[in-house]
Amino acid sequence: MRILVIEDDGMLGDAMATGLRQNGWEAVCAADARAARVALVDHAYDAVLLDLSLPDGSGLAVLKTMRERYDGTPVLIVSARDKLSDRIAGLDIGADDYLTKPFELDELYARLRALLRRSQGRVSPVLTWGDVVLDPARRAVTRGGQAIALSVHEYATLLALMERRPRPVTREQLEAVIYGSDGTIESNTIAVYIHQLRRKLHETMIVTVHGYGYRIGEAES
Repeated sequence: MRILVIEDDGMLGDAMATGLRQNGWEAVCAADARAARVALVDHAYDAVLLDLSLPDGSGLAVLKTMRERYDGTPVLIVSARDKLSDRIAGLDIGADDYLTKPFELDELYARLRALLRRSQGRVSPVLTWGDVVLDPARRAVTRGGQAIALSVHEYATLLALMERRPRPVTREQLEAVIYGSDGTIESNTIAVYIHQLRRKLHETMIVTVHGYGYRIGEAES
């Protein structure tokens, strides 16, 4: 999942982006309204985390522009404005949820997972493939009811693939999810994680899309 973080506080924005990547999401940051508008026009996102107080405008104006363009991307407002009138205004303009600062990152992730489930029409909070179950809330993976130990990077790779199922994911997208845009890794690193996941879970679970990347295959009946 590709998340746009619109936040003018550099330290907070970086912390949010880092946490999102550690949870298997791809995160892109915008520090002001202008950068946010450009990002929203140039790229598609699965969700937006939106601060209301931006140095060159209001986050509400960014949200209003999105909805006027019929952009239905789920939006979670993350703001220090905690008045009831602010929350009502944000929700009425088109936000899907509202979280006030300060907040615990775990609550942010939980609200974001719920937002993404609703946008996908998915009721269950867990992701399944045959007898493999991935529970994002507990960061746990089981096969046939037995816990499977995965490294942080193996887990992030599996989560990125399962959340995008049945769409394929490029190697570059997986690298961005795991390491961020500034990460420098060896060319075969993603292939190593895929090999380990196949070995620990099932050989046919992850399919190689030659010349593109990987995707979750059809579960065996």
